[in-house]
Amino acid sequence: MAEWDYDYLIKLLALGDSGVGKTTFLYRYTDNKFNRKFATTVGIDFREKRLMYTGINSDGGMEKNFRVHLQLWDTAGQERFRSLTTAFFRDAMGFLLMFDLTNHQSFLNVRNWMSQLQANAYCDSPDVVLVGTKADLRTIKEVDTRQARDLGDRYGIPYFETSAMTGLGVDKAVQTLLEMVMSRMEQSSPEAECNGSRRPTGRAHEVCLWRRCAC
Repeated sequence: MAEWDYDYLIKLLALGDSGVGKTTFLYRYTDNKFNRKFATTVGIDFREKRLMYTGINSDGGMEKNFRVHLQLWDTAGQERFRSLTTAFFRDAMGFLLMFDLTNHQSFLNVRNWMSQLQANAYCDSPDVVLVGTKADLRTIKEVDTRQARDLGDRYGIPYFETSAMTGLGVDKAVQTLLEMVMSRMEQSSPEAECNGSRRPTGRAHEVCLWRRCAC
């Protein structure tokens, strides 16, 4: 696609403790590669991907293909960057809440991240998927699958076990979150769009229906 050749710009934000594998997860999703050599993210970084999304027309009729430009924001997990990263919460449409399956403390800290998310996101019940990373490291796994699923059920969000090394569950986690975001927008009325969110005529637009969601 050309620079402006898309229908929707969708911003997804990855968050979680430092070292849980946010950067390698996003790199696997956008480039389908595994890179062990990423340095710790400082502040904010992002990756991009273009794709086609099939949805239902606003009248509930026939399916329609939308050209989607995904911006996947990668946040630093360290406490000293917390004020910077939370500033991006309100602009994100969906969240990948990550923990390391081999690090039980990162799982316990999911509750803190969820509290920050609920306090700073676009509404009280934003679109979130819970992601356990490093599922390939089974011999040193510290978080039981049932524990993680129970936590996801408690928050009412889907849970995925993933591996950036093998690719397990990575596409499915992002695709599920994208479907949740698109469904929220499709269920919103056209009148709910923010006037300043549309790009100039003839260019793709960034909708902000999620800001007026019925949460």
